Amino acid sequence: MAFEREVVSEIVKGLKRTKPLLQVLTGPRQVGKTTAAEQVARRIGWPTHTASADAPLPHPPEWIETQWRLARSKAKSGKAKSGKAKSGKAKSGKAKNCASRVLLVLDEIQKVPGWSEVVKRHWDEEVRSGGAVRVLLLGSSALLVQRGLTESLAGRFFLHRCPHWSWPECREAFDWNLERWIYFGGYPGAAEFVDDEPAWKRYVADSLIETVLARDVLQMQNIAKPALLRHLFLLATQFPAQILSYNKMLGQLQDAGNTVTLAGYLRLLETAFLISGLELYSKGQARKRGSSPKLVLWNNALVNATSLMTFEQVFSDGQRWGRLVENAVGAHLLNDLQGAAWAVAYWRDGAAEVDYVVSHGTRTWAMEVKSGRGGRTSGSTAFRKLYPRSRFWLLGETGLPLADFFSSPAHEWFE
Repeated sequence: MAFEREVVSEIVKGLKRTKPLLQVLTGPRQVGKTTAAEQVARRIGWPTHTASADAPLPHPPEWIETQWRLARSKAKSGKAKSGKAKSGKAKSGKAKNCASRVLLVLDEIQKVPGWSEVVKRHWDEEVRSGGAVRVLLLGSSALLVQRGLTESLAGRFFLHRCPHWSWPECREAFDWNLERWIYFGGYPGAAEFVDDEPAWKRYVADSLIETVLARDVLQMQNIAKPALLRHLFLLATQFPAQILSYNKMLGQLQDAGNTVTLAGYLRLLETAFLISGLELYSKGQARKRGSSPKLVLWNNALVNATSLMTFEQVFSDGQRWGRLVENAVGAHLLNDLQGAAWAVAYWRDGAAEVDYVVSHGTRTWAMEVKSGRGGRTSGSTAFRKLYPRSRFWLLGETGLPLADFFSSPAHEWFE
């Protein structure tokens, strides 16, 4: 793919810094992490060794050591060739060091048991010896990657996030209008199927959803009720951007166990960049534990690939299209406002409701999405009475146009 995401330049810049750090790229499956790594390798021009741990059975920790040794051998080979080509000519130490560098790319690193300890050992040795290996780690499980980084690799890495594709990216790469992006979502690999919607639905369901559930959730976690987790995912796709109590979920799921089990499974689906259960906003904290979650899917493709409705049917159904637009707003917030500094929630008091509440430090913004879906009572007045220092965004209709909102990274609207 000729299209290049901004994260490629950020990683290249990080790899070239004088003080080396592990470069880590995390994000959902099928959003172009591997393609970005290939583009980084071409841009930087070093010898590259790439290996993937994405296998049905986990690789042992020794797999990482083997890949590291293979990368070192490429560095030595490149250094020898460089020396032969420039025999008889004086070379500066800096030029010599650059000529011998090699890029090691390890994909789906979180699938190797104890990966962070092994990487730490080899990386520390590399830094102490002034070695040639520079490392780019890729991962599709936010929980497992972050856990390994914080437990063993503190101070040794720089984290890059590779979210689902935004509308400007899909517009530039595929010439999509806003309505097409809202419906088909931001999976670049599925873009070639959008003119054959049944094929698109099969591709997303089989190659994306099933792969993530089977390999990134069920294979990597101890799931007591795997069928329940799958049913919970399918239930969430039927209620995008809707507040659904755990008791109501229990009533619609077989062998559902209890609310603690459902809440735990919902958090696991969030770590795989599938679904988030936003919690009720209350003063002093962005999330109120135990509240009914508002289900937001991180990509609208997840909603429509499991539905029997077509694009034309959804677009002509004001209620359904309104939910899809509201979910797209929530997904845009979640994909961009990642990290401990940001929090995304919702607010409701009786019939009064605010679609999204964004918190950043001591600042709070309330957001309402006007997309033609009726039957709701605006909660802006009630929310302002409780939180008079909050700021407010109205999206759609008479407020900020949706095209403008989706055209910029979400954080730019909260600065």
